Amino acid sequence: MILNQKKLGINAILFLLFLPGLLVSCGRDNSVLKDGYYTAEEAEYDSKGWKEYLTICVSGGQIILVEYNAYNPAGFLKSWDMDYMRDMNSTDGTYPIAYYRYYGRKLLESQSVEEIDALSGATESYNIFVILARAVLKNAGEGNRGTTLVYPEAPF
Repeated sequence: MILNQKKLGINAILFLLFLPGLLVSCGRDNSVLKDGYYTAEEAEYDSKGWKEYLTICVSGGQIILVEYNAYNPAGFLKSWDMDYMRDMNSTDGTYPIAYYRYYGRKLLESQSVEEIDALSGATESYNIFVILARAVLKNAGEGNRGTTLVYPEAPF
């Protein structure tokens, strides 16, 4: 009888030790993400000459790095364009480096695009970000490391 109580006590302690890990893993199954770098970008430059892209790095089934930005035909990054930043900030209250970092950080924190809200003044980029994020997450699930071209007008 005492031996059974000890076994029960040990089993209860082991259960309580592993319970937090079980609860966390039940909330989100990122084990389906395959390790590697995954990129999606707009298929065409927009009317202002930018092409947005999103790259993630997955390690151990988790997103560990996110790069969201845009570039022009010369390869210049939108987040470095000071004139664009000044103009957009004065009219929209935000600018590319701010919302690129925000959306990237939120994807890194949540590991899911569905939990990210749009920033005021950056709704168009948010809509493109969601399309790009869904594409890279799909690729990461399939292990497809090729760059995926997306058309923002069409649902992904």
